[in-house]
Amino acid sequence: MSERSDVDIAIIGAGPTGLFAAYYAGFRGLSTVVIDTLPEAGGQVTAMYPEKQIFDVGGFPQVLGRDLIANLVSQAGQFNPEYRLGVQAKTLSYTDDGLPVLGMADGAELICGSVIITGGLGSFTPRPLPAAEGFGGEGIVFFVPQPAVLAGQHVVIVGGGDSAFDWALALADIAASVTLVHRRDKFRAHQATVDKVKALPVRILVNSQVTRITGEQKVETLEINGSEVLPVDTVVAALGFTADLGPLAEWGLALDKRNILVDSTMATNQPRIFAAGDIVEYPGKVRLIATGFGEAATAVNNAAIVINPGAHLFPGHSSNA
Repeated sequence: MSERSDVDIAIIGAGPTGLFAAYYAGFRGLSTVVIDTLPEAGGQVTAMYPEKQIFDVGGFPQVLGRDLIANLVSQAGQFNPEYRLGVQAKTLSYTDDGLPVLGMADGAELICGSVIITGGLGSFTPRPLPAAEGFGGEGIVFFVPQPAVLAGQHVVIVGGGDSAFDWALALADIAASVTLVHRRDKFRAHQATVDKVKALPVRILVNSQVTRITGEQKVETLEINGSEVLPVDTVVAALGFTADLGPLAEWGLALDKRNILVDSTMATNQPRIFAAGDIVEYPGKVRLIATGFGEAATAVNNAAIVINPGAHLFPGHSSNA
């Protein structure tokens, strides 16, 4: 028999918006479960740019992605939310009393007072490196959550976007060598980051492509443009990712392409289902982490009065707690 448990609010997505929602739900005295398919809290920040400086969070002139996530986890931790990481919420149904029931990929069921979807861009899958097709060895990665692991290695980064240059910046001082390979001579990355990397001992190859990978148990060399061969320990394929809503697309939610439509209370068209963060759409939507924090608080406060109609929409400031 599958596990079946009750919770006031289930939060789908453990990125910054979801973690702040977990804090705010705890502040309101609501029990919380945070669900994410990734194995660690932090969503795309942890998976893709933990070493990136973030500049649009109030109160921080700048903050590393990993430090922001650590602070959010600590903030939410005051109220002991339950984390279900590495598992997907697959189905949505309702009890006879109208309560949402989440069917989990591991067979568990959660009966919820409300659900808040904070899944960022939804489920995302890294774009593969074409030259790596059929290569079964180790040494090709898509994310670098802990740059120190690559200390002393010869690293080749493939890509020309923000992630590629962020990792080049993070690895330049600790890797034995860093080479960045991009198929064009124009970069999608922020110019200030490009300029910083160009000032470092990072070799940048433009109008270039990886044409072959060699190695048995592990990658050993890369062939560039069919001629030059580079020794390499780790290849970072920073080619972006494709995103989709996954099972959420089958929940009957009103959508605008890959985004969930919400009203001013952050409610979706489905009873007791709210959403916040980059995954939502409404007129004037601005996709910032700071915006997600406000939307999370709005969603939790409105969910609280759905769960308990006698509750107040605004509970007072947390500084008065």
